Amino acid sequence: QVQLVESGGGLVQAGASLRLSCTMSGDTFSRYAMGWFRQAPGKEREFVAAINLDGGTTYYTDSVKGRFTISRDNAKNTMDLQMNSLKPEDTAVYYCAANRYGTAGLRAGRSDYWGQGTQVTVSS
Repeated sequence: QVQLVESGGGLVQAGASLRLSCTMSGDTFSRYAMGWFRQAPGKEREFVAAINLDGGTTYYTDSVKGRFTISRDNAKNTMDLQMNSLKPEDTAVYYCAANRYGTAGLRAGRSDYWGQGTQVTVSS
């Protein structure tokens, strides 16, 4: 059974940085495209970023381009999201996602597995 576990969330002030991590267990990490989603209170879950199998291709939603960086380490079964210049509108629960069939599915909101989520709160 695949499990995704996120860590690294917290409460920060606007302009600060946070680094989220996601660790996979239960299957071969390098077989999955990976991504991050977020859900703010009262809003639908939205795509944030995705990375392909070898980490060579990344995608971002427009609102985080230039501020967030997604990366992965297949040897450690981990994926990270470096978040810089955080804004109050980045406040949300952030979810790790894994899609066996590629980043296109993630960008369309589909995932085979989801983590439990980690809270990111950015104060103004």
